[in-house]
Amino acid sequence: MRIVSFDAFRSLGIPGVHYLKPEQYLNHLPLLETADWVIYPEYWQVNALYYGLKARLFPSIASYHIGHDKIEQTRVFQLVCPHNVPDTRILENSPENAERLWDELCTPFVAKDPRSSEGRGVFLIEERAQWKQYCAQSPVLYVQERLPIDRDLRLVLIGDKVMAGYWRLQSANGFHNNIAQGGTLDFAPQPAAAVELVERVARQLGIDHGGFDVAMVGSHPYIIEYNRLFGNHGLVEQGIRIGDMIYAHLLSESRPERTPPSHGPGRWTRKAS
Repeated sequence: MRIVSFDAFRSLGIPGVHYLKPEQYLNHLPLLETADWVIYPEYWQVNALYYGLKARLFPSIASYHIGHDKIEQTRVFQLVCPHNVPDTRILENSPENAERLWDELCTPFVAKDPRSSEGRGVFLIEERAQWKQYCAQSPVLYVQERLPIDRDLRLVLIGDKVMAGYWRLQSANGFHNNIAQGGTLDFAPQPAAAVELVERVARQLGIDHGGFDVAMVGSHPYIIEYNRLFGNHGLVEQGIRIGDMIYAHLLSESRPERTPPSHGPGRWTRKAS
């Protein structure tokens, strides 16, 4: 199986990978055209590779598009699993909408930046001054109810199965559970309801790689967000290496050899002398 990767670190443990630097991809079209899989391209490469070259991508095109923006993914989750999403409001950032939300919402609530990660850009709003500060810097008003939890789950999906998971306990420094923000790990078993929800939603949406953050309120799971790329700290602590899992998934999804597209000489290509 011929695999081209644009991320050397995330390709560790996957056999037979040929690594390319993302910015050099146009210089290696024959290699890309004959690859069975192109894995871990940068987001800016995805449309060119998928639509222009008809490359087989991992993570999937849905994993890229849905995982790129928290607001867009929240709207998707509200559609496909509305009872498993925290109550969320998304409005244009205007003085009128800011005042409306402050009047309608009960504090404390959570406000988010749409493209943050590792707990950055996630704010607990308890006072009006905090709300004004958030409104002054966020392009969109994106707020959620604060769930009554002191931990959440990170469930790692490869293919259509949750392959690993762990709990993240709340940081002593605040309400964040993210490891990067001081959260701690707990390897107690993951509730079946959370695993079943993630697998069902991923299959429906065509997501085949990522970390799902899930909160349990009693026995009821809520999807907080989905991360196409995720930290490996919790997996390393358990001695889990996902390279073999990814390779097995790619192998199971491989299709018969395709005929690569034919490209004529480029517009500025110098003819051979």
